[in-house]
Formats: sequence, structure tokens, C-alpha cells
Amino acid sequence: MRPVWRKEKKKDMKKDTHPEDYRMVVFRDISCDEEFLTKSCAPSKETVTWEDGKEYPLVKMEISAYSHPFFTGKMKFVDSAGRIDKFNKKFAKFSKRNN
Repeated sequence: MRPVWRKEKKKDMKKDTHPEDYRMVVFRDISCDEEFLTKSCAPSKETVTWEDGKEYPLVKMEISAYSHPFFTGKMKFVDSAGRIDKFNKKFAKFSKRNN
């Protein structure tokens, strides 16, 4: 016996929930200076000239697939905003007490 498939009513997308300002944007991984061009609605105040000679908004990011250890297979230390220094200062008093 063949299954009977019910036809569902087509559901329309909700209005005014999706951004309409999609445009081409260049994303730059600042830890390895790799860039890629894709569609996005991410805000940006900077622009950059891409390989095709056109100017696009630039969004800088600290880590991407170009530099993330999961994708590269290499452990690479990325210290953003001195997190190691902050940690060492915060817990320095505990190491002195134990020694």
C-alpha cells in the first residue's frame, strides 16, 4: 500500500522579521590577514577595494576558518585583549601563597 501524503498549505514568511539590507561584504580575519567576500547585513564603517576593483564594506574578525585550530589542524595562540595577562594578574596572589 502506498503512503498518502497530505498537502500542507503554503506558509508565507513573516513580514518585517528579516533584514532587507543584504549586500556584498568583505570579511577580514585579522589574525592571519585572509579575506573573503560574501553577502551579509553586518554593519561596517570601513571599506576596502576587492580583487574585482569594486569597493565593499569591511568587517574585521579575530578568528575564522582560516585561523581556527579545528579547521587548520594547527594550534595557534590568539591572545585578544590581553586575556592571559588579566588572568595572571588576577591569580598571581594565589600562586605566591602556595609557594
